[in-house]
Amino acid sequence: MSPKSRAQLAEALAAKGVPDAAAQAVLDRYTEVGLIDDAAFAEAWVTTRQSGRGLATRALARELHRKGIDKDVARAALATIEPDAEEDSARMLVRRKLRSMRGLEPPVATRRLLGMLARKGYPSELAFRVIHEELSGSDARPD
Repeated sequence: MSPKSRAQLAEALAAKGVPDAAAQAVLDRYTEVGLIDDAAFAEAWVTTRQSGRGLATRALARELHRKGIDKDVARAALATIEPDAEEDSARMLVRRKLRSMRGLEPPVATRRLLGMLARKGYPSELAFRVIHEELSGSDARPD
């Protein structure tokens, strides 16, 4: 069982048919004793998803919204990401993907890499720059 946000737990209780008043009382008590902490949940979520899956800030914000995390709480959790971490993650993802794209023409590789980074929420300017730099560098690298 993985950690859950307050909104996710509320949905689960509603799905089990727990009356709203009882569910709110339970959730309030859990929050009071520290068993539910959306801020800690959001920070942990951002850390693991950014480092593990290489998701960009935009994708992480979208996921936190789907988890029912308040915008201010999400913004605070997203602020914990180091400024260079997003570019470093994009670069790592591109390098990893380039290993399996050795024989492709540069326009095809660029299109595929852009699609991958877009799905992970990276801004197009950053994606284009990182892809261009990595493709230029990969031509000069020995196999």
